[in-house]
Amino acid sequence: MAKSALLVIDMLNDFAHPSGVLYASSVRDIIPRVKEKIEKAREANTLVIYICDAHRPDDKEFETFPPHCVEGSWGADVVEELKPKDGDYIVKKRRYSGFYATDLELLLREKGIEELHLTGCLTDICVLFTCADAYYRGFKIFVSEEATAALTPSDHKNALNLMKKAFGVEVEE
Repeated sequence: MAKSALLVIDMLNDFAHPSGVLYASSVRDIIPRVKEKIEKAREANTLVIYICDAHRPDDKEFETFPPHCVEGSWGADVVEELKPKDGDYIVKKRRYSGFYATDLELLLREKGIEELHLTGCLTDICVLFTCADAYYRGFKIFVSEEATAALTPSDHKNALNLMKKAFGVEVEE
């Protein structure tokens, strides 16, 4: 049986809390389903890894999006409902993909992980780019339809369809 990890992508205050800079109600709506995935993973001794935006105050990404998830700020914290626990890992990122310029791949290889289960936001940006980089590195990928979110339902569906078509992703509940 392949060893797997659950990736919880960008479930941070700036995206999932009503006071967040880039708040989206669709992201807040998935918190209960992401929480279920986390609890099931912990019960099964599956590795839980939080992939978290942690930008510098002058980050290049702020040319595209308003400043958000600045490292050390409240906005960059995981939402209260999904706080990491002992044994969970946190990987900070400055770009869309959880693999780009981070030690995510090294962590996964050290733990012998072969399958990734993706949750979080946004389906069409950070989940999509993390999925693409996971595919290029040979991981088997599952994406939870109900525990991921985009700004619109059509963006969500289109991203899921692209991940299925281009990366052979299995979409799960």
